[in-house]
Amino acid sequence: MTDDETLRVYAHKAAEYEEVTGRAAAEDPLLAKFISELPPGSHVLDLGCGPGLCASAIAAAGHRVTATDAVPEMIERAKKHAGVTAQLATFDQIEGEDAYDGVWANFSLLHAARDAMPRHLAALHKALKNDGLFHIALKSGQDSKRDRLGRLYTYYTDDELAALLCEAGFTVTDRFSGRDKGLDGSLADWIALHAHA
Repeated sequence: MTDDETLRVYAHKAAEYEEVTGRAAAEDPLLAKFISELPPGSHVLDLGCGPGLCASAIAAAGHRVTATDAVPEMIERAKKHAGVTAQLATFDQIEGEDAYDGVWANFSLLHAARDAMPRHLAALHKALKNDGLFHIALKSGQDSKRDRLGRLYTYYTDDELAALLCEAGFTVTDRFSGRDKGLDGSLADWIALHAHA
C-alpha cells in the first residue's frame, strides 16, 4: 500500500487505532479459528499488522510471527509484543517461496489498488507452503473511495474476491461476513475468506 494520505492517517492515529482494535483482536472468532487450524509451531505472516495485536495473539499460541506494515509508528508498537518480528514493508515487498504456514491479511489489502490485487495475491500464494492457510478480510462493496479520515479503500463483493483468490491458485474453504464500526466511527459491511494454497 503506497497511498500517502492513507499512510499519514495511520501514522497520526496509531494510538487511537490500537485502542479501537484492541478488544476486537482479543475477541475475534475468525482469529481463533485461524489459529486453531495452524500446524503446531507454524511460521505466520501478519500482512499489514497495524499495532501487532493479532500478531501477538498468534505468537502467544506458540507460533513464530513475522509482522509487516508500511507505517513506522505501527511497527514500533508491533515490536513490543513478545514473539513478534516486526518489519517495515509494503505489499509490493512480499517475498519468499514456501516460507509461511499461514498468512493473516486482516483488513490490510483493502488499501491496495484494484489493479495490484492479483499481483499481491500471487506473491502471497508463492510465499505460502503447500496447503498453507490464508485469511483475508476486506470491506464489502464496489469501487474505491476515501473514508471520513481520508483513507483510500478498494471494495469487493464476496464472489469477486473468491474469484481473485481462485485465479491466484487458492482454494476457498470458508466465507464469513459481518458489519462493524471502524476507526472513522461509521458502520461498514465486511467479508472474510479462508483459503488454502
